[in-house]
Amino acid sequence: MALSDPTPSWGEFPARGHAAAIPGAPHRASTPDLLARFRAVRDETERRAAPLSAEEQVIQSMPDASPIKWHRAHTTWFFEQFILGEHAPDYVTFDPRFAYLYNSYYVSAGPRYDRPNRGLITRPSAAEVADYRAHVDGAVMRLLGEADESLLATLAPLMEIGLHHEQQHQELMLTDILHAFSYNPLFPAYDPRWQMPGARRDSGLGHEGEITAGIHRIGHDGTPAAGFSFDNEGPAHRFLLPPTRIATPLVTNGDWLAFMQAGGYLDPLLWLSEGWATCQAQGWDAPLYWHWIDGAWHAMSLGGLRPVDLEAPVCHVSYYEADAFARFAGRSLPTEQAFEVAAHQGLMDDAFGVVWQWTRSAYSAYPGYRAAPGALGEYNGKFMVNQMVLRGSSLATPDGHARPTYRNFFHPHQRWQFTGLRLADETL
Repeated sequence: MALSDPTPSWGEFPARGHAAAIPGAPHRASTPDLLARFRAVRDETERRAAPLSAEEQVIQSMPDASPIKWHRAHTTWFFEQFILGEHAPDYVTFDPRFAYLYNSYYVSAGPRYDRPNRGLITRPSAAEVADYRAHVDGAVMRLLGEADESLLATLAPLMEIGLHHEQQHQELMLTDILHAFSYNPLFPAYDPRWQMPGARRDSGLGHEGEITAGIHRIGHDGTPAAGFSFDNEGPAHRFLLPPTRIATPLVTNGDWLAFMQAGGYLDPLLWLSEGWATCQAQGWDAPLYWHWIDGAWHAMSLGGLRPVDLEAPVCHVSYYEADAFARFAGRSLPTEQAFEVAAHQGLMDDAFGVVWQWTRSAYSAYPGYRAAPGALGEYNGKFMVNQMVLRGSSLATPDGHARPTYRNFFHPHQRWQFTGLRLADETL
């Protein structure tokens, strides 16, 4: 969609499909297909940035977040570094200094500017970043258009990684600007038309799907027919699951309000030790972005400040909070393996496109996992410690970026992503 097109309704954002390639697998991607995919993803980034002023693209509200301008430039650097820099010998770098500014965590690719200070970089301007994107886009499209069959086979998996990497940053653009706007006492709206997807709640928290005990196949199988995957989604392997009940609906704001009213944020018996310490240190008494105004709860959203909808899924809660709620409800969070099996079997409402869902699985390597060689091997593997896995996708996840095997991961205290939960129970 072109930058001049109007911002669409938010119903267009939830992910619905799969990509068409896998790193390391045989590729039959045609030049027109790759060019169309590249143009669509790059345009989507600009569409998400379009409602924001130049000033709003510079702001960085915390070290975990990044300015919108930085996201636009970093995703461009990725293509410049790993596609053009390695496969286009005649490519002329737009500005050699940008590699230092817009590298994120690829240590082997060179030095980087300090992440917490990205919001201090007022120059290059947002307009110059647009020029940078146009420069790289033109070079990538020329490279693809002139590539022979052998080079295209080499470029296709790298292009797919770059495109899915940019889609990850498209989601971060929305979560990061929402966090920044939450500090503004005017409660500005990113998009006044934004609406939280409605939850389907047929029978409340007691409505469950049943996973039969036994050995189940987990993970991405690496075949072209299965679509794209990141390396942390495999290898596929067998996993023994106990009999498990998994809640069909997501936990809602109404459910969460009952937890709050029962003193859930005040009872240390419900909390993990580190979670309780974090809750006390941060003064948590409600999900992130909730405000008590004129005798009612309101929440800051991409549509601005609005009354809390008790029927909508709860959002912006940490793993610590999700775990405490599950204990309060006499249940647990599902394992990531149970979630994946339930997703394949269609046992859950709103598994995708509403909120990412915390699991009680620590983020670690699957049996037989090996990181890819070179700088791209830094993409996932080196973060496999001290983080928890989330499954599903959210309202901000771009189209084509969700699948049952997807492993998202964040630290247990983090709340600024679109994170919620559903309950489970292992019936041993």
